[in-house]
Formats: sequence, structure tokens, C-alpha cells
Amino acid sequence: MSVASGQKALEAGNARPEGAKRQKKSRRNKPNRAERRALARQSTSKPVVEIRQGGTAVDVQFPAAPKPAAEERSAVAGSPAKSYPAKLKGNTPKRHADGDYLAKAQEGFDASAKVARRNVHGRPAFEEVQDEGGFVRGEKWPAVQRNRDPRARRGPLQRRDRAPEQTQLYAALDLGTNNCRLLIARPEQRGFRVIDAYSRIVRLGEGIGKTGRLSDAAMGRAIEALKVCRAKLEERGVQRQRLIATEACRAAENGREFIEMVKKQAGLSLEIVSQESEARLAVAGCVSLVDPKAEGVLLFDIGGGSSEIVWLDLRNRYGARGYALTRFVRTWISLPVGVVNLAERHGGKNVSSAVFEDMVQDVARELDAFPMANELAQAMQSGNVHMLGTSGTVTTIAGVHLGLKRYDRRRVDGAWLQDSDVHEMIQKMLAMSYQERVENPCIGEDRADLVLAGCAILEAIRRRWPCERLRVADRGLREGILMEMMAADKVWRSPASRKWRDAGKENK
Repeated sequence: MSVASGQKALEAGNARPEGAKRQKKSRRNKPNRAERRALARQSTSKPVVEIRQGGTAVDVQFPAAPKPAAEERSAVAGSPAKSYPAKLKGNTPKRHADGDYLAKAQEGFDASAKVARRNVHGRPAFEEVQDEGGFVRGEKWPAVQRNRDPRARRGPLQRRDRAPEQTQLYAALDLGTNNCRLLIARPEQRGFRVIDAYSRIVRLGEGIGKTGRLSDAAMGRAIEALKVCRAKLEERGVQRQRLIATEACRAAENGREFIEMVKKQAGLSLEIVSQESEARLAVAGCVSLVDPKAEGVLLFDIGGGSSEIVWLDLRNRYGARGYALTRFVRTWISLPVGVVNLAERHGGKNVSSAVFEDMVQDVARELDAFPMANELAQAMQSGNVHMLGTSGTVTTIAGVHLGLKRYDRRRVDGAWLQDSDVHEMIQKMLAMSYQERVENPCIGEDRADLVLAGCAILEAIRRRWPCERLRVADRGLREGILMEMMAADKVWRSPASRKWRDAGKENK
């Protein structure tokens, strides 16, 4: 561009020469945050003018914003009061209608509310807990947790797979032919956390095979154990419970009389469950240990007075897992033989190979009544099927196989055993004398005269349906009771799903 053309543009009133690059004008026509705060402070606080002597200088001072009241600045109840600034990091006071940004601070900003919200989304407080096997532990967190857990999700909404925080405790009691067991737990995510547990061998069914009645000594032992259970229930403040009795009370002539005696002396109301309910609860308590790739499971529960066998047909499971697998029960049976009545019939202390074989044949005759036995045998030969055992017999075999110096539930529960391992352990215990079984840390005196009867029941099942893999479950009816109650109460539903379900009910 020539000088003449530039001169013409200036004369025409255009300040920008022809061909020059247009400069981008700043569009910010309002103050930024720092400027707004300064303006708000000037508008709400009158300046104090101080004239120094001589009139040579003038100082203008702005007073600080008023602080909240001490009772509003205090932290969670019980903690000493502390001072908090009017504006906390990440929580700028909202603009009021009159444009006063410090009105919130002047009214008194409740800093304790901010602390409380931070505590809600941190790790929840829980007690230090441990069951009888020592496998569940926890920590006791302080009531006010100022250091937020970095893994916790921010915001008021919980994750979909996270259970809502539950304060209600659930309890399950199983009074069997041999044991009295109690479990107290709190729902957590898709399972539960054990808060307290109790187990005692009472041998309620002792002598019932000969007399058909519960003996006075056996009932006395059971009632003393039940009194301990009642004390634990009251101490923990359990709101939801189910207390059941199984085969011994079903078979005894005075079973109902014993239930009334328990109600009067121990203050507990027991429920005598049917064989079908017992089999269903055994499945509900153990389904979490089912192999996700299995096409079927042969589950058995060797009890003191009866043994339940269940076939789970999982060929059409379509991704179902956990408690949902209880819908795939194909068939089941409850055998009238257990470790107590079988040991009383054949002897349990000095068991020879011949006596052991008689036990196996006795159980094999009962297995002939299993419905769809041939179909199960074909499924086990052609498909991916494994066994799942829940009883003191299989946990003892697993403990001996692992060579534990002390029984450890964490190593036994969920352990896999090959068919050759099971056969080797049965032969090893059969070769032991009664005293050697007593001295074994995984057997002990309480099971020394019953373990071989349980091995005979397991051997009969293995011969009828050979299987390469056996998974051990140190869980059973108590866990099944807890799972059923929690599933019925829908404690694992997310807040979003509950809100959607409730909205659907209102629209109907």
C-alpha cells in the first residue's frame, strides 16, 4: 500500500490503514472474581478514614468480614469449637438476589455441615469383628473422619453395585443333630459382614436312633448353648432373625416338647424346618463357591442326622450367579443317615476296613431313592460338573490334606480337592487309631468318633457319581438363612433402582 492511499484512508475517517490486520478486541466487560469480591467488600463495609497528624497522609482501612458465631463454627457434637474462615475451599457462597456475595458469610456459614458431608462420603465407621474361625476382621474408625478416603466416590449418589449403608443386624441360628451354631451379620455390597458367631457341639440327637426320643442330657446341653446365643442376640441388638431346628427335632417323638422347653427356659422361638427347606438353605449358603464355568454341581451336606444331596443343572444359566443360582435346582433328596446315627449303628471309635465298608453299603442303599440318578450320571460324564461339599467331614478332610497345624477356615473354605486327594485322605484317616484322630489338630476329640462315618457317606456318593473335582465349603445353613432374609428385604438394591421401583408403584 502506498503512502498516498494510507493518507486517503486517514482523511476519510478510517483509523485502520487499508490492508492492516484487524485486532481482536477484549470482550470482558465485567469484573473477575477477585474484583467482584473487592467491590462487594467495599459496598458492604464502610471504610474508616484516618488522618495522620499534620494532615500529610490519609489511610483508608476496610474492616474484616464478621466471623460466624462460636456455636455455629463448632465441629461435630462433642468436639471443641474451632474457627473457620467465611469461605472454605471448594464451597464459594452463592450470589444473593441483591448481589451481596458476603451475605452468606455474614449470616454465619456452618462449617460443621461441610465436615459432616465429608464424613458421609468417606469410609464408613465399623467395629472390629472376628468370627470363630478368625477370618473376618475390621477396624474401628473414629466418629469424625476428617481425612477423606481417596477411593470414596464424590457426590451424594452411591455406586450401583454398592449396598446402601445398613444398620440393621441379621441373625441365623441352626440347631442340628450335632451342633448349635449362630451367625450375626450386617449386609454389605452383595454379601454380608460377620459381626459375631458362635458354635458348640451339643449332640442333641445322641441316642435318638435307639429310643426315638431326645435324652434329658442332650436337651440340657442344647438349652445351655441356646442361652449363650440369646445373650449374644440381646447384646448386639439384632432386629431380624430366624432360628431353625433340623433333623433331630423332626425325628424325635418329643421334638415339639423340646421346642416349648427352649421357649420357656432360653427365651428363643425355634422353627422346625422341613427337609426341602433344609436342602434349599444349604444351596443358598454355598452357591457363591460354584465354578462360574460349570455346567452343573452336585452339592451335598453331610449332617448329624440326615444328609442332603442337590443337583444344580446350570447348562442354561445364561450368566446367572450368586443367589440367583438357587433357581436351577433340578432335583434333590434328604437321606435319613448322618454322622451321628451312622456311627451309633456301626461304631465310630474302632472302625476297621470291614466296618467302614458296611457303612458305605448302608448309605448306598439309601442313594437308590435319588430321583433322576441316571440323568445325573450322564451329565457328570459328558459335562463340566463338579462336587461341592458343605459339612464338618469335608472341611476335616481338607484340613488334613493341607497339613494344617491348626484349623484355618480361610485356607479351607473354597479349597479344591482332586478325586485322588479325597481318596488318599479317607484311607489315611481310616488307618489312624482313635487316639491318633483325637490328637490330630483338624479332627480333635469332638469329631474323632464321627469323622469316619462322614467319610463313609462321602465315599458312597463318590462311588455312585464319580467326579474329578470337589470344592470344600465351610459354610451352610446359617449363611443360607442370612442370604434369604437379606434378599427378601432387598438390601442389595441400589438407591436408583429403589426409586424407580417406588415410582412405578405410585403410577399404578
